[in-house]
Amino acid sequence: MFDWLAARCETRDCAWDAGCGNGQATLELASRFARVVGTDPSAEQIANAALAANIDYRVEPAENPSLLPGSVDLIVVAQAFHWFDIDLFHAAVRRTLRPGGVIAVWSYGLSLTDAAVDEVFMRLYDGILGPYWPPQRRFVENGYADLTFPYAAVQAPSFEMKCEWSMEAFLAYLRSWSATQKYMKAHGTDPVDSMRDAFVRAWGSPDRIRTVRWPLALRVGRCLPSSRAGDA
Repeated sequence: MFDWLAARCETRDCAWDAGCGNGQATLELASRFARVVGTDPSAEQIANAALAANIDYRVEPAENPSLLPGSVDLIVVAQAFHWFDIDLFHAAVRRTLRPGGVIAVWSYGLSLTDAAVDEVFMRLYDGILGPYWPPQRRFVENGYADLTFPYAAVQAPSFEMKCEWSMEAFLAYLRSWSATQKYMKAHGTDPVDSMRDAFVRAWGSPDRIRTVRWPLALRVGRCLPSSRAGDA
């Protein structure tokens, strides 16, 4: 995916990872662009971000980046778009992106394993944890289709993430969810443990390695000169 995005850019002088978190996407960009700026409002995330000589991390919001006007070839937002003030962020995009530059936002929603595991998964995700997800989660679930994206659309191929996991690794992932942590804080019990027997029946041997997939919902656009700030 990062190779495909880089190939859409006329030049590869600078990329901006907005809402970069601990720098997973930022590091991928660093091998494809001369310079990469990663921004996140969390100083803790930036302090633990993956390093490279050509990455410049900055503690600042995506809505107000300290980037020069028209200085960025590619802007990416990895699983963070739903947390932004969308209108202010688009204004920052129009200011910082070069004419013809590319913006890409993506999210990954529900994991897919097989029908039996997925059925138990949904009982946990929606049935038990449904009330504990933040309202913004619905934007992730529908692949950001409901969020404003005022750019000339670029058709993207399908991409996905994959992991080869044992059942215990999969359950550890489920425990990492914010909704799971919120449930545990409210009730003092682990909702994943309450579903363990059902997962064992669906998974088979807990030591069995299964492929877990997350299809990526990717929206890509090009900032045309007419859409830049000051041209309206």
